[in-house]
Amino acid sequence: MKRDGIPSTYLGDYPRLLAEVSTTGRLPRRPELDALRELGERAAESGYGLRQLVRLYLGETRKRWGTLPGVTKSAGASERARTGDAVLAAVDAAISALGEGHERAQRLAVRQEEAERREFVDDLLYGRSDLGRLAERAQRFGLRLAYAHSVAVATGTEKYDDVHPTVRRIERELLGRFGERDVLLATKDGQLVCIAASSDRPVLDVFAGLAETPGAGYPAARRVAIGREHTGAGGVVRSYEEALGALDIADQLGLDPIRLTASELLVFPVLLRDRGAMADLVRTVLGPLTQARGGAEPLLRTLAECAAAGYVNAEAARRLGVSVRTLSYRLERIRTLTGYDPGDALQRYTLETAAMGARLLGWPTREL
Repeated sequence: MKRDGIPSTYLGDYPRLLAEVSTTGRLPRRPELDALRELGERAAESGYGLRQLVRLYLGETRKRWGTLPGVTKSAGASERARTGDAVLAAVDAAISALGEGHERAQRLAVRQEEAERREFVDDLLYGRSDLGRLAERAQRFGLRLAYAHSVAVATGTEKYDDVHPTVRRIERELLGRFGERDVLLATKDGQLVCIAASSDRPVLDVFAGLAETPGAGYPAARRVAIGREHTGAGGVVRSYEEALGALDIADQLGLDPIRLTASELLVFPVLLRDRGAMADLVRTVLGPLTQARGGAEPLLRTLAECAAAGYVNAEAARRLGVSVRTLSYRLERIRTLTGYDPGDALQRYTLETAAMGARLLGWPTREL
């Protein structure tokens, strides 16, 4: 028999307990409370809510109230009051025990869910596990890996974890705006990761915007990078690695934009594909700058800021915090030492490429 959708078997020995309490006035014993906790735990594991369980017990109490010894009309007023107090105390203790068991099961389920989710995210982003099995597990967490996906990664001034307030805020906002879409938000190695189907690209844009400006009192992301879209579980790994690579390149080059896309930085993996050739270019073109007073670093920075300013000398000088005359002197030193003229388009391209290579390879701090 069911009441409110929950079988009456979850009452256990509660009817007998009510009868005994109404006769003796005693409180529930520890074994009885333990049994009630177990019933609450079993109900939670079977998918029944605490509200359903409480309704079942209160309904049983109401049903039996008029038949309990000590509360019938034949009993005196004082006896009915004493018995009623004892029964209500037993009901209160029983409901509390049920709630404890139900909450315990819920906490265990949440911890298990979090552990399984963490394991899935690790397997997905590292490309581990059988692809077929991975696709089956993905559906449970809202992803359909047969589609193309893109991955966005946000890195902050402090590490993100699953209980970080910014993570919780972004998660609430994404769920509020997009509901149950083909999207997964997770943390990995102190960074915040968002995986979304290519058809849901607005999700990644909103994610990036929230990470950049999460609101007052929430720390903002330092950078956000978005990988290209790829198909399948392997595509998620590839997009994730592209986003990580974009973050790494942006840090090495000291790029200004907070939001980056891997497609905008594709030239750099190409440049670094042959590190030996790039190192040779840096040594050949920029090596003579080490002869300058103060070393090569100020002249490398001059090249970088000139390129960022579009070779508008006044703007480049402002960025460097020097006069236009000083900037002109530095550019002339670069031309004299290297033999490459920053004013010539082709030679300027060679200088810029070598300068970017130097930053990617850590030169001149690191020996090539």
